[in-house]
Amino acid sequence: MASHTANHEGSNSTNTPTDVTNSPIEADNNNARCENGTECSTAAEDVLADSESYYNNAKKYWSNVSPTVDGMLGGFGSISFIDIRGSEQFLKFLYKQKPAPGRKRALDCGAGIGRISKNLLLPLFEQVDLVEQDEHFCQTARTELADFGSKLGTVFNAGLQDFVPEPGRYDIIWAQWVLGHLTDEDTVRFLERCTNALTRGGMIVMKENFTTGDVVDVDRTDSSVTRPLVQMKQLLKQANMRVVKEQRQTSFPKELYPVYMLALRPTVKK
Repeated sequence: MASHTANHEGSNSTNTPTDVTNSPIEADNNNARCENGTECSTAAEDVLADSESYYNNAKKYWSNVSPTVDGMLGGFGSISFIDIRGSEQFLKFLYKQKPAPGRKRALDCGAGIGRISKNLLLPLFEQVDLVEQDEHFCQTARTELADFGSKLGTVFNAGLQDFVPEPGRYDIIWAQWVLGHLTDEDTVRFLERCTNALTRGGMIVMKENFTTGDVVDVDRTDSSVTRPLVQMKQLLKQANMRVVKEQRQTSFPKELYPVYMLALRPTVKK
């Protein structure tokens, strides 16, 4: 899907925001913002209760979004350069870890039109696969990334709630501005499937918007939620994932949500 940044990069098969869906923009009049734990939980539960409608509504929303960088980032295309630079620095740190991930294959989740693949992953890895729920975005990505030749792997047209990556295939699995389009249960299941898809020493990198304090924001327009960081860490624990490195993205406009990058590995070493 697209971005959940204000948005994400793209859309989820059914509703994952690739770079578009879950863009970085701060909650506004379109969002139901919960000011305390009980209200927050109730609002989110109400929206997520019917997962089929939740995903279908997101899919419909992203089908009407322009397949451009600005579309993927909810009108904040100007932050793309800063975003990619922050991600590059984060990856450089990860490759100083021991054991470091390999550089053979990466997976771009909720890839949208391939903004992250083009500017971050394809220059670094031998081959990159993409998974994106919106077919129009998939076609645009194939066209935009054609010059990379065989370095461009498979562009999967699927939502993350349904996607099952090949076991043991990826050194890095990158999920940015898209997990807010998944229900809590599907987020845990997706991370569990990703764990099985990692090579030895591989990592999952999550880059998402997070609310401040114990606040969950619900966006009924694009069918997404923005979770508190503490809640996401609870989901990671359920998925048997541990945080290797955590870092906040800097230099974004003040009106955007706080954006954090989390590098993850299985609690039990592969």
